[in-house]
Amino acid sequence: MRRREFLRGTCAGMLSLSPALSRIPLPRTAAPWLMIPMDDAQADHLKAYGLAFRVLERGGRAEWFLNYRSGSFLLPADPATARDAALAGVTTEPLDDGALVRIRGEIQGGNMDAVPLEKVPKVAVYAPPNAAPWDDAVTMALNYAGIKFEKIWDPEVVGQGLKDFDWLHLHHEDFTGQYSKFFLNYAGAPWLVEMVERNRSMARSLGFPSVPAQKRAVASAIARYVDRGGFLFAMCTATETLDLALASEGTDIAAAYADGTPMDPEATSRMRWDRALAFHSARLELSPTTPVYSDIDGHQVNSADRRQPLGSFTLFNFSAKIDPVATMLVQNHRQVIPDFYGLTTSFTRQTLKPSVTVLAEEPGAPWVKYVHGERGQGTWTFFGGHDPEDPQHQIGDAPTDLSLHPHSPGYRLILNNVLFPAAKKKELKT
Repeated sequence: MRRREFLRGTCAGMLSLSPALSRIPLPRTAAPWLMIPMDDAQADHLKAYGLAFRVLERGGRAEWFLNYRSGSFLLPADPATARDAALAGVTTEPLDDGALVRIRGEIQGGNMDAVPLEKVPKVAVYAPPNAAPWDDAVTMALNYAGIKFEKIWDPEVVGQGLKDFDWLHLHHEDFTGQYSKFFLNYAGAPWLVEMVERNRSMARSLGFPSVPAQKRAVASAIARYVDRGGFLFAMCTATETLDLALASEGTDIAAAYADGTPMDPEATSRMRWDRALAFHSARLELSPTTPVYSDIDGHQVNSADRRQPLGSFTLFNFSAKIDPVATMLVQNHRQVIPDFYGLTTSFTRQTLKPSVTVLAEEPGAPWVKYVHGERGQGTWTFFGGHDPEDPQHQIGDAPTDLSLHPHSPGYRLILNNVLFPAAKKKELKT
């Protein structure tokens, strides 16, 4: 959504929210509201998002108190919500009308805001049909929080299926069609053989001459989805390869991706970066024998001589009243978060377009971790790395058990992205 549109919608929504909530049948109690604290008082930060999500599913409305107690939620104290909170183990604090008035006064006087949550977003995760539930951090977060989603893949994306969804997640897909260059280290592995055959079979069935051509068509459909008003969230390899696929469309670089031949040194000059979402002027890795795509990733995790050690990244503070979108995306009970690797771990500053909003960085480093921007009527957000609670994740590692990490600040950033489309009702244009 456009920030100016969001600000207009927020002002109107706040005036009408409390009367609408007051019409919901409530139990006989002196406390008609439930505060869901998101500071250290919360017993399960991740499931709190699911609690708010399900209120919206039932047709209720809520508020997100930005920068108040680390991004707390206000929910109606109806029996269904109270029961759901108890079953999920989410901490709630009853509020009467007097206490709520005092909180609103505090919010109005500081760098805080109260944002209405009105619409439950319809969520899609881009993944092959046989992808395991632990294949990406977002799927695990959604399952743990109890947020409904649907899996979609290439047939749905190129077949206009994205118009049915408000929010789309991408994770470790290689949209250049090079299979993440896994051939260099995992040639012959059964899972890689299956991945290659599945993609080649899909390309044939959809009428594409090659897997790279198929993936570029998928990338273009995703870009159009954002143009029409969709919310896109991507992590790991998908962040870098989506833009590489978009920028290479219609060039001879696309043919080089298709047949695996080395690209000539002038390849970068023929990239169409105006088509990309986040990046520009990146230097491509021209050798097919080096498991790196470009210099977009600051950590170069797959390069033996260029790999950078992990540090910590720091979330920026934004003005809740002036820039509520960025503020929603960084709500957290921790400002400094340990970093974690992915095939694309971070984003080199010099490759970011000037219009990109940086949400988190490693101070003093030439890379950033978490970025956001607008395209057409929609928005996109890129978060580097694979799994916030598995910093050195390797293929074949056991899945992360989120019940052991209910306060994970990295996973909170993911769930901020899932919930923020609920802040404004908006239909995709067809």
